[in-house]
Amino acid sequence: MANTPQAKKRIRRNLSRTAVNTNRLSRIRTFIKKVEAAIEGGDKAAAATALKAAQPEMARGVAKGVLHKNTVSRKLSRLTKRVAAL
Repeated sequence: MANTPQAKKRIRRNLSRTAVNTNRLSRIRTFIKKVEAAIEGGDKAAAATALKAAQPEMARGVAKGVLHKNTVSRKLSRLTKRVAAL
């Protein structure tokens, strides 16, 4: 168990940061699901619009350190390819 004041502060800080990062990741996943739903529906215009909205959100996740840049790059590439194939 944490004994020093600094260790106790780190625990408090980690809990709050975990909550923020979890919300951020959830938001990104929601944007990705919107793109995938539009692709499943076969609506190219809606899929392109959803992808355009998801891109900055995913980039923000990289900037904030929630996701690795290669992971986001791979996901964006695959989504873009799927939208283009419609």
